[in-house]
Amino acid sequence: MSGLVATAKALFAERIARNAYPGRGIVIGRCPEGDWIQLYWIMGRSDGSRNRVFVADGPELRTAPWDGGAGVGDRSLTLYEAMLELPGVYLVTNGDQTRTAADAIAAGGSFEAALATREREHDAPNYTPRISGLLDLRGKAPEVALSILKANPADPASTDRFTFRSAAPPPGLGRGLTTYVGDGSPLPPFVGEPLWLPLDASPEALLDRYWDALDADNRVSLAVKWIPAGGTAPGRLLVRNRHG
Repeated sequence: MSGLVATAKALFAERIARNAYPGRGIVIGRCPEGDWIQLYWIMGRSDGSRNRVFVADGPELRTAPWDGGAGVGDRSLTLYEAMLELPGVYLVTNGDQTRTAADAIAAGGSFEAALATREREHDAPNYTPRISGLLDLRGKAPEVALSILKANPADPASTDRFTFRSAAPPPGLGRGLTTYVGDGSPLPPFVGEPLWLPLDASPEALLDRYWDALDADNRVSLAVKWIPAGGTAPGRLLVRNRHG
C-alpha cells in the first residue's frame, strides 16, 4: 500500500503539477474516510475554451459561457453536462456523452454500450479523446469504470475504444484519465492504463490541491464531488472557476 501511495504522489507531480497541459481530467476514488470522490477539471489554450465556467445544479455539473457576449468555440464540444446522477449511479465525462450514458443506463443499458455509439471529438488535428467515468453503487460491491475514446493513430477517422473496470480504490487513492499527456501541436493523447492519483484529504482540501497544481495560465475550472460511501444521498459539489 505504501508503494502505491508513493506511485500516486509521483504521478500527481509528474502528470499534473509539472505538466503545462494535461487537458481535461477525471479522477474517481475515495477520500480517507471511505466516502467517494469524483473530480473533474478543464483547461484551455484558446480564448473560447477559457471563456467557460462550471455551474452546479444541485448534484449535477455543467459548463456554461462566462462572458455571454464572447465565443466559446464549437459549442457542441465546449458546453455540456459534465456530471449526472441516477439512483446509485454517478457519471462524469468531458463531453455530451454524459447524457448519452445516463439515458442508456436509465433505459437498462450499459456504460460500455452507450459509449460504443460515440466517437472521439471532431476537433482536427487534435481529435481530443472523450474520457468518461462511472461509479456504480447499486450492487453488493462498488463498480468503477473509466473509458477513453481516441483517434486511431493510423486512421484518425476511426476511433479506438478502451474501457477499464477496476476494483474499488482504497481510501485516499483514485484512478484517473487525462485527455493529453502534455502540450504540443497536435496535442498528444493519453496513453496507457488509468493513473493512480492521491485523494488523501477532505473534498475542500482536494479542491485547493488540484487547482493549485494545474498550470495557472491554462486552468479553467475544477469540480470535486463528494458522494456518501453507500450512495445513500445525492453528491455534494465544490466548484472553482478561473472567472467569477
